[in-house]
Amino acid sequence: MSPITVSEAVRSRRSVRAFLDTPVPETLLREALELAALAPSGGNVQPWRIYVLAGERLAQLKQAVRQSSPAPPEYPIYPEKLGEPYRSSRYKVGEEMYALLGIPREDKMARMKWLMRNFEFFGAPIGLFCYVGREMGSAQWSDLGMYLQTLMLLLRERGLDSCPQEAWATQHRTVGAFLQSPPEWMLFCGMGIGHADPAAPVNGLRSERAPLEQFAVLQGF
Repeated sequence: MSPITVSEAVRSRRSVRAFLDTPVPETLLREALELAALAPSGGNVQPWRIYVLAGERLAQLKQAVRQSSPAPPEYPIYPEKLGEPYRSSRYKVGEEMYALLGIPREDKMARMKWLMRNFEFFGAPIGLFCYVGREMGSAQWSDLGMYLQTLMLLLRERGLDSCPQEAWATQHRTVGAFLQSPPEWMLFCGMGIGHADPAAPVNGLRSERAPLEQFAVLQGF
């Protein structure tokens, strides 16, 4: 199998919400995690702090989460008043996902059960957590995104899929206690890593992206 190009990795990366239980070699994962650290970082601060769980350790975390209650996240996942066109874009992809799952809007219980799949990493054999120091500002938080995107593209190059999950921020107390993470670190997100289940309808979701003219202005050409 020949390596894919960066463009192919970008086009094929998506948030996978149903994984096979196929194991992921540790050496492959270590390689991607280390190479991703070459992502841009202002002042070379490198603010990302990563935990990766697999096997029995991952199973123990899932059990701890099942026995816990969610907590308010320590940062706003979305702005309190999300305006247009952002609000419509967010709700559109949600409705498309539930349509693929066959869950109608009025079935609140089924939707809640599906949301809880976040805390199973959607069946992924690898669970990753990304932390950031509480003293860091918004510029350093942008570095987290660059590290995580670089990692996800490197995973695609290696034939793997992923799902970044800010939902894990609502389990920061349970995850922090389980990992014994330093109190000066804040949980930003989790990420499921593994092989996508090609038979799962939800993995057919392809979120729409705005055309270039809607978000970019090119001048002087």
